[in-house]
Amino acid sequence: MTLAADPEGARRVVGVLGGMGPAATADFYGKIVQITPAERDQDHLRTLIWSDPTIPDRTGALVDRGPHPGRQLADGARILENSGAHVIAVPCNTAHAFLPEIRAAVDVPVLDMIAATRDRALGMLQAGGSVGILATHGTIRARLYEQAFAERGVAVMLPDERLQSNVMDAIRLVKKQPQDAEATRLLEQAVTELSQSGAGVVIAGCTEIPVALAGSAHLEVPLIDSTDVLAHAVVDWAFSGSAHPATMKEQRAWSV
Repeated sequence: MTLAADPEGARRVVGVLGGMGPAATADFYGKIVQITPAERDQDHLRTLIWSDPTIPDRTGALVDRGPHPGRQLADGARILENSGAHVIAVPCNTAHAFLPEIRAAVDVPVLDMIAATRDRALGMLQAGGSVGILATHGTIRARLYEQAFAERGVAVMLPDERLQSNVMDAIRLVKKQPQDAEATRLLEQAVTELSQSGAGVVIAGCTEIPVALAGSAHLEVPLIDSTDVLAHAVVDWAFSGSAHPATMKEQRAWSV
């Protein structure tokens, strides 16, 4: 991909529906900047970021029947569209359980992080291999990755109850302090245990996880960063006018 392929690319406006959490949103924007084929400021994408950390907890809504975040997610998407966004990205895996509500609120495309991450994983997976998932309780309860991989006839490997509890502890620590060493240790251990159980690749299916594992150089299996996948989908869209078909697909309803 080069700027010459579409000189109008940088003029498109990307909308980021973020704040879930703020560190993950900052990480996402940083990755967009890093992968944009730019030689000067003017080559970068015009980007609107609506970072709303008051959006009700997505896992709380899916697991504990807490306040429903759909209205605020839809409101945020409308703010981005009304402000000029031509496409919307949501750098929160769990929020994709509410993707139908977000898409119903706007007329611009809303990219699908789950489907795009699945497709990258399938491209890296050896025949007969297994995919491990590290994600929030809410993403797992909503079966977002399980459903996405089931569409391709591939089963996923989830942490057991103890390991999943450790993953959630790590995610909470990152939300409190992005560079928390204990969060990094817990997540490295989770990757190791999934690898030892047979996972050929592991998906960082929560956007806090790549923040904690950014400095981890010795993971036993490839880690697929869902934030990076979404950033590439945004840049692909901006400079081609479209994205991988999977990112645009209508989200299936989640079930619990």
